Amino acid sequence: MLWRIDRILVALLVVTGLAGPPLESFAQQPEPKRAPTQRPAKPPAKPQTATKPKTDPAAAEAAMTPSQIGIPTAAQYAFMVDPQTSTVLLFKDADKPMHPSSMAKMMTVYLAFEELAAGRLKLDTRFQVSEKAWRMSRQGSTMYVGDPGTEVTVEDLIKGMIVLSGNDACIVVAEGIAGSEEGFADRMNKKAKELGMTGTVFKNASGWPADGQMTTAKDLALLAWHTVNDFPKFYHYYSITQWTHSNIKQDNRNLLLRQTPGVDGLKTGHTEEGGFGQTVSAVRDGRRLILVVNGLAMGKPQHEGGRERARETSRLLEWGFRDFTNTTLFKAGDTVAEAPVWLGAQDKVPLVTSRSVQMTLPTGQAASPRVVAKFDGPLPAPIAKGTKLGVAAVTLPDGRVMEYPLEAGVDVPRQGFVGRVISLARHYLVGWISS
Repeated sequence: MLWRIDRILVALLVVTGLAGPPLESFAQQPEPKRAPTQRPAKPPAKPQTATKPKTDPAAAEAAMTPSQIGIPTAAQYAFMVDPQTSTVLLFKDADKPMHPSSMAKMMTVYLAFEELAAGRLKLDTRFQVSEKAWRMSRQGSTMYVGDPGTEVTVEDLIKGMIVLSGNDACIVVAEGIAGSEEGFADRMNKKAKELGMTGTVFKNASGWPADGQMTTAKDLALLAWHTVNDFPKFYHYYSITQWTHSNIKQDNRNLLLRQTPGVDGLKTGHTEEGGFGQTVSAVRDGRRLILVVNGLAMGKPQHEGGRERARETSRLLEWGFRDFTNTTLFKAGDTVAEAPVWLGAQDKVPLVTSRSVQMTLPTGQAASPRVVAKFDGPLPAPIAKGTKLGVAAVTLPDGRVMEYPLEAGVDVPRQGFVGRVISLARHYLVGWISS
């Protein structure tokens, strides 16, 4: 039986993003339709001059290429999502393969957090530095784990991976957990499939360039949200701004931790092939946004590319917080509808949401989606509070339907013997007369 509700229940789709329960929807949403690539007209030839060109903000803005969803960006790949409503705000080739660079370390950290949460590791557990890890400390970003045979605590290795982006720390963790980096990469790929990262293949624990290693901006956003959601006890490590190890003090490469309000993680990355990238998360007024960009500042040196990456990610985050807002439609436990009860001590039972329901809309815009509550009714008594009784189906503007669980808001005991006899007699009498 379908029961129509003339009230707002859940969030609408913003542009072509989904509104739905966190984690359960944005990983599986269909990709947006792609507009033809727009290329600027070739300017007429001009005489060369000996003067040094100046940076023109308007020209820099014009050089940004359009996104399939959201504003133009200088990034080659970009994805921004409000995970609380699964609303996609920015999508630019976010399903296309790209080099993960050091953003792959988020999966290594995720698996370390998983071991800690399960009790198989402790923060003071010590892993031994192998010759392979020691040699990696001579390449790329490093924690300086020490000579072969040195023992390092898991907590220090986590800080080394996050704050210092240590490739050597990743190898120590991989070998300590799985016995070898190759075996750990297998675990990374297995976990990626479990999380719904369908466009990702890991070849090592650090993101060091390797043939066949790839990911997507959308996949990294999903990994970031799982990290935030699955490990609230350990996520704070991503907000450390600087750390000293082996008497060497280093700053976190995530410059936004010090520059952009609300940023609390996650990871930067850079390779010659993939350019500069970053996965970042920020919270303001209880609202979280997750942003992934990659392919920035191609060919530029580390210091210059890092600053350009910080400027662009900060600009995009500010846009996401400024131009979109969340509205709470129902708090957890709010009554959405009432369902009839068969042979109960009361005729109806309130159907409530088990969690807060929000929607994301452009700032200043309101919407009133239509909702249908679906359940098999009348519902037979007794009914225990909290029992799942049906779903609220929300039809989105493009015809897709999102469903949200509804449960009993109160206990409804059965009628007494006399009451049941009267109800049955009334039911069959009415049915006999109407026939």
